[in-house]
Amino acid sequence: MIRLRSVFDSLLPILTGPAILAFLPALTLGAFWLGGEVALLMTSLGLPLLFALAGALGKWPKDNATPRDAVTGLMLREGFQNAMTEIHHAAQGPDFKSACFLIELDDYHEMISRHGAATGDLVALRSGERIRGALRERDVVARLTDCRFAVCLSPVRQLDLELCIQMAGRIQSSVEDPISVDASTVYVSCSVGFCLSSRAPGHKPDDWLEAALVALKEARDNGPSAIRAFSPDMHRQIRSKSNLRDEVVAALETGQILPFYQPQISTDTGRVTGFEALARWMHPVRGILGPDSFLPAVEEAGMVQKLGQVMLYHALTALKAWDSAGTEVPRVGVNFTADELRDPELVQRIQWELDRFELTPDRLSIEVLETVFSQGPDDVITRNIRGLSAMGCRVDLDDFGTGHASIASIRRFDISRIKIDRSFVMKADRDPEQQRMVAAILTMAERLGLETLAEGVETVGEHALLAQLGCDHVQGFGIGRPMPFEQTLDWIASHSDKLREAPRIGGQTR
Repeated sequence: MIRLRSVFDSLLPILTGPAILAFLPALTLGAFWLGGEVALLMTSLGLPLLFALAGALGKWPKDNATPRDAVTGLMLREGFQNAMTEIHHAAQGPDFKSACFLIELDDYHEMISRHGAATGDLVALRSGERIRGALRERDVVARLTDCRFAVCLSPVRQLDLELCIQMAGRIQSSVEDPISVDASTVYVSCSVGFCLSSRAPGHKPDDWLEAALVALKEARDNGPSAIRAFSPDMHRQIRSKSNLRDEVVAALETGQILPFYQPQISTDTGRVTGFEALARWMHPVRGILGPDSFLPAVEEAGMVQKLGQVMLYHALTALKAWDSAGTEVPRVGVNFTADELRDPELVQRIQWELDRFELTPDRLSIEVLETVFSQGPDDVITRNIRGLSAMGCRVDLDDFGTGHASIASIRRFDISRIKIDRSFVMKADRDPEQQRMVAAILTMAERLGLETLAEGVETVGEHALLAQLGCDHVQGFGIGRPMPFEQTLDWIASHSDKLREAPRIGGQTR
């Protein structure tokens, strides 16, 4: 039925549109031959009058040509939604079923940044051809965005979840075949989300498409190269994530997300050598939340730089407050993500903030995850880290040992201190293998002229061992838990009292 209608729609513009004007001479001659001058006159005047009347009454058929994507030749979103509406209508009864698939190329924009826009167009073209080739002729295929394709199956009598999974796998396999580009080969993966028409949460075509989009988001979160089918539970999870994202945005605007400060002390003197600012969400219902609970939502909301600005402002405010209280806190450490380090104005902004608070750059430690260095070269990140170091800020390499940063990158970025990840510190006083690992890291740091700080120190034994091995600073629950600024002054006073009573743990003179 749908196919017959499409044939009729394609012929209608020809039979009633401007194309029929090409046959007017033949019509008029035929009328003259059959009926003489009277028939010729009636045909010559009647047909133009008929077309004029059709146009005046708004009956002239409109151009039904579906807009096409310039690269792949596939229909665009508007055409797909129209075709999907017809298929949705036909699949409403119990006799016919359909399914909507959304296919998204993983890391498409990163691929363009590496290989160029021309390669991106070629990959999109080949992907569209392969998706089209994996389907039947009457199935509908469209390109919705630069990296997202949509498929709506023509209604059939037999279609279940297993068949849809097989079809999704067939589409995925065809897309992920290597693509030859000039003299090289590009490998592409894709995530697939789909929804059967019988499982759509609503009764409208838009609800069906939205369900497929929810499944695609779930596939992307578990990807790359994942396949997910829509389920009602999935919809609730997506809605919960959306609500959390909105809450996080509001929390940043209302000051609910603030830094807690974890102390760092010298293994030689026991004195406070700094605090690390760690983000905490003072949630009005759920209490104090750590970054693992809300950082993904901050990233989804595109508020990473906003969070960084909040943390920096409060950290510098804390430094001024410690100075005003007559408390010696040499510096504060603030974590910077890769997204923040890609900001071309970062160095100037931090310089402006330091000048605003009348603080010297050496009072601020820029903490950078080791994974940032191991992800590959980035000119903006390199320029910013070296610029901050040249300004006088200290640069700490965080979670050392987990991201495979090379010694060359440590020297290139002018690192001041490496922070040994807690996975190496845990039970180091009882595990000889852990001791050898920590000792090797400390020896390397000493040869490179770098200071060291061990994270995650929880016991007196770990603290004593690290001091004996030559680690310069320690941080962890065994020293002090992260605390709001209001509690830091009392903690510092209590710690100072303990120092006057207790002997030194290590004999370092560094």
